Amino acid sequence: MTIQVAETSLDPPVLLAPLAGITDLPFRNLVSSFGAGLVVSEMVASQEMVQAKPGVRERAELGFGVEKTAVQLAGREAHWMAEAARMVEANGARIIDINMGCPAKKVTSASGSGASGSALMKDLDHALGLIEAVVGAVSVPVTLKTRLGWDETLMNAPELARRAEAAGIRMITIHGRTRCQFFKGAADWAAIRAVKQAVNIPVVANGDITGTATARTALRLSGADGVMVGRGAQGRPWALAEIASDLFGAPAPSIPQGNCFSDMVSEHYEAMLDFYGVDLGRRVARKHLGWYMDVRGTPPDMRRAVLTEFAPARVLGLLPEALCARERRAA
Repeated sequence: MTIQVAETSLDPPVLLAPLAGITDLPFRNLVSSFGAGLVVSEMVASQEMVQAKPGVRERAELGFGVEKTAVQLAGREAHWMAEAARMVEANGARIIDINMGCPAKKVTSASGSGASGSALMKDLDHALGLIEAVVGAVSVPVTLKTRLGWDETLMNAPELARRAEAAGIRMITIHGRTRCQFFKGAADWAAIRAVKQAVNIPVVANGDITGTATARTALRLSGADGVMVGRGAQGRPWALAEIASDLFGAPAPSIPQGNCFSDMVSEHYEAMLDFYGVDLGRRVARKHLGWYMDVRGTPPDMRRAVLTEFAPARVLGLLPEALCARERRAA
């Protein structure tokens, strides 16, 4: 099965979700190395990008020129959304994704960045104005990521999807929760089926998809054309490739074990230091190292040693023992 977005084939139809502070270039490169139909940049605030606020434009530049990477834009003003879209297209972006699903208060609050993200589901006319502005500004395909609705009284994703398709959106990803649920409870994959039935463009199911079993159930209940994995890839960058192999016949990934796992993590750690610089890179890396140690069952004392160590060389020296402790115990 393949999802076709204009001239780009998303094969396999297993996508990496945009995750703030997580889906940076080093992580996306690692996930892509195992196999993914599409990886999506961290959400980029459109006005801040155009005005060259420090640290904002770099998030989008990571997708420039990469065929199976989408740059995700957020905002509430049509002017800034269109200008940001033109900017990323001019620099080589192949796909632009519009964020209408972020539930964070600083994004959805009028006192924050201007009632964007999932707050736009409360005003579909305004939401469509933004979509039309972006689609009209660029020639590359534009996709949309959103939720089921604002709350259980406003489950308007099917209507938004219909109108978005008519405005030129080429694919829609639906997180199976409302904004007011944030990440509580369970994603309602069956509710995504109403969106699938409302449009002719590809629909991707998102929310609580962590492996083959959940992906299979999400596809069955939603009728979606593919799945998007977010938190399930934390510490498991091969998770998308594993789902793709099990459900769509893609080549099985070589899941690293023992020293190979340690080597993969060390390379990811060094890539983060190179990308961010040592000071920021150390801070960004801590969460990833924690997830890797969760997967490997690292003993608490060794985990503490890794996460509190300041010197990168010493961290690299500790990782083989921290990540191979299971094999050593078995031996």
